[in-house]
Amino acid sequence: MKTSSALKSSTLRLLLATQNKGKLRELEAVLGDLGVELVSLAEFDDLPDAIEDGVTFEENARKKALHYWHLTKVPTIADDSGLVVDALSGRPGVLSARYAPDDRARIDRLLLELKNLDSTETHRLRTARFVCAICVILSEGSLIEVVGEVSGSITTEPPGGGGFGYDPVFFYPPAGKTFAEMEASQKNAVSHRGNALTKLRRRMRELAGPDTAG
Repeated sequence: MKTSSALKSSTLRLLLATQNKGKLRELEAVLGDLGVELVSLAEFDDLPDAIEDGVTFEENARKKALHYWHLTKVPTIADDSGLVVDALSGRPGVLSARYAPDDRARIDRLLLELKNLDSTETHRLRTARFVCAICVILSEGSLIEVVGEVSGSITTEPPGGGGFGYDPVFFYPPAGKTFAEMEASQKNAVSHRGNALTKLRRRMRELAGPDTAG
C-alpha cells in the first residue's frame, strides 16, 4: 500500500459512501480528532449506485469505495457488513441486507431456515458472527482495508427492542444478552463495526505520523 500525502494535510475531506446519517455520526466520533471532515453522498447530485456483486465483504467494500472515488475524486470510505451463520454455510453473508424485504422478514426467514435444519440435523450449532469490512481510498493506488468481527449465536426468538437488522436474534455470550437488549454504547464497544473502526483509527493515526499519534 502506498502512503497518501492526504493524511499529512491538516484536514482530510473524506466521503462516506452512504446516506445513513447514523453511520456519519459514528465515524465522526471515531475519526474527528484526526483532522477528518466527513461528507455523505447526500452532498453529491445523481451519483449512480455502486454494484455490490462481490463474493466477500472485503470485495464489496472495495468496489463501493473505488466506485465513488472514481466518480468524485474525493478520498472515500465504504463498508460492507452482514451476518454469517455457520449452520447455513455462511448465509445470509454478503446478501444479509437483501435476504428479505425488511428487518422483520429477514429475521423470520433466518429463524425458519434454522428451525428446518434443527429438525433434521439437531447436532448442528447456531453459532454465527457479524462481519464488517471497511475500505478507504485515499488516492490512486493508496488504500486502507480493515475487517472487524464479533462472534455469538442465533436465538430461537427475537428478544429485546433495541438495535436494528439481525440484532434481536444475535446473542452475545459475554454480555448474556442479544445485541437488541444491550445499551447502544455497550453494543458499539464490542460490535463488528466498532472493532473495524478501532483498527481503522489505528491505521490512520500511523499513516498520519507522530503529530497525531497521541
